[in-house]
Amino acid sequence: MPHILIVEDETIIRSALRRLLERNQYQVSEAGSVQEAQERYSIPTFDLIVSDLRLPGAPGTELIKLAEGTPVLIMTSYASLRSAVDSMKMGAVDYIAKPFDHDEMLQAVARILRDRQEAKSAPASASPSATRSASSEKAADNANGEIGIIGSCAAMQELYSKIRKVAPTDSNVLVQGESGTGKELVARALHNLSRRAKAPLISVNCAAIPETLIESELFGHEKGAFTGASAGRAGLVEAADGGTLFLDEIGELPLEAQARLLRVLQEGEIRRVGSVQSQKVDVRLIAATHRDLKTLAKTGQFREDLYYRLHVIALKLPALRERGADVSEIAQAFLVRQYTRMGREPLHFAHDAEQAIRHYSWPGNVRELENAIERAVILCEGTEISADLLGIDIELDDLDDEIFGLPGLPNQPGNSSHEPTEDLSLEDYFQHFVLEHQDHMTETELARKLGISRKCLWERRQRLGIPRRKSGVTSGS
Repeated sequence: MPHILIVEDETIIRSALRRLLERNQYQVSEAGSVQEAQERYSIPTFDLIVSDLRLPGAPGTELIKLAEGTPVLIMTSYASLRSAVDSMKMGAVDYIAKPFDHDEMLQAVARILRDRQEAKSAPASASPSATRSASSEKAADNANGEIGIIGSCAAMQELYSKIRKVAPTDSNVLVQGESGTGKELVARALHNLSRRAKAPLISVNCAAIPETLIESELFGHEKGAFTGASAGRAGLVEAADGGTLFLDEIGELPLEAQARLLRVLQEGEIRRVGSVQSQKVDVRLIAATHRDLKTLAKTGQFREDLYYRLHVIALKLPALRERGADVSEIAQAFLVRQYTRMGREPLHFAHDAEQAIRHYSWPGNVRELENAIERAVILCEGTEISADLLGIDIELDDLDDEIFGLPGLPNQPGNSSHEPTEDLSLEDYFQHFVLEHQDHMTETELARKLGISRKCLWERRQRLGIPRRKSGVTSGS
């Protein structure tokens, strides 16, 4: 069991983080300062150190030297991100911005521990630069992995688990998700992990084929079946015989073609357009859509019987904006892939580009992200990609004044207990911190400690229903 040291002077944060990690099978020790950590523990014996950047006495970066090679993950407020980047230059393995949610922290911890284990098992002769290069190549081309999809957030981990369970079966699968989320990657993973992996995977975008041709494209046609059919031709369903047929945007399939497809699923046979003979086919169907097929079925725009045939197993792909820190991991993989493909020297993201990537909503999802990075690599003249090269619409000036990833909490103005409880989550930090410290700290001090502006502190108070208490503390500003 990995042993993690938390160094954090705020009791609420330290206790909540300890419980989170312990619930996820980590052994945890804690300290309130660098000095306390030195006095109580042998720091290099830990597998990972998670430390706040600003601590009483020595800063968290002091632990980098004391750790003697043990990775140090620095926690910091958004207002101090520049300092966090500097801490990485000093040797911190990574940084995570406060406030953060459970998934973001668990992803970072799991990734760092995994990388540490891989580094230990790598040949002793491998240089650090070679290790980093191998790691980058692995991120850039994850096709050698079992699933072949980049990302480690909780929603994706759940998806991977379902893929592993469903792939060995012949059940039909419906993959749901917004455009650009990577539905074809899921289909490919299902195929590659199935007994059909050595047979063809035939992918068809139903929205890209004219309605007048869709039936002959899917099911084939006989000579003379229609004007221009000068010879017989096998369809894509036949081409997938023994393998997997992936129908993307199946919601765009015309009703007549839906009836033919239903016959394939029910009887395991097809009949070419213009033919009276049927032939058996052994095809596993994976369908994908960004539309609500159930609603379409109720309004007669999609066959209800076909919907239930498809909906044996449903897999939901989350939008990129819902995947937390995955966006940075995917962006880095795309960056390596693009500069390698173009024969460029290694490139890296500037701080403002990293900020933009993390906080842009990406309405076009992974596809939009990949296009933005390809554009940036083409236009980049040096070795650093700035935010403006990404060509996305985001106001960078306001980023430091926002609290990202902190969901609205129920109003609890009457809550007078500030002690950590077993149910305390990382998302509760703001509310608990303000309630605990507002009697002896000014608004300016509260905002500075939280790493936000006073305006943002006021807005968050209004949203959570936390009134300012009358006390002897002066404004100090």
